[in-house]
Formats: sequence, C-alpha cells, structure tokens
Amino acid sequence: MTVNERLYVAGLMNDFEICLKQKDFEGINSVLKKVELNEDSIIEIINSLKLMHN
Repeated sequence: MTVNERLYVAGLMNDFEICLKQKDFEGINSVLKKVELNEDSIIEIINSLKLMHN
C-alpha cells in the first residue's frame, strides 16, 4: 500500500495535508508513525518535503 493509501484508509489524509500546509514537520512525523511507516521512510519523506517547500 502506498503512503497516500495508508493515510486515506486510516482517515489521516486531512491531518497530513494540514501539517504539510503549515510546514509542521513534527506533525507530519507523528501522522506517518500512525500509519506504521518505519523511521528511515519517515525521514526520507520529510527530507523530500522540506526540499519541495523551501
């Protein structure tokens, strides 16, 4: 399952999008942990989001 699918199924897509709009990377980390992503994947996603939103 993709990250987006996991977020959707868990009902966390809106939470993720709010954190993303606010550039709340700690919040994003918290949301991604709730869908059981491993720490390495979370770090990779957050780093790529930081690059996109600079």
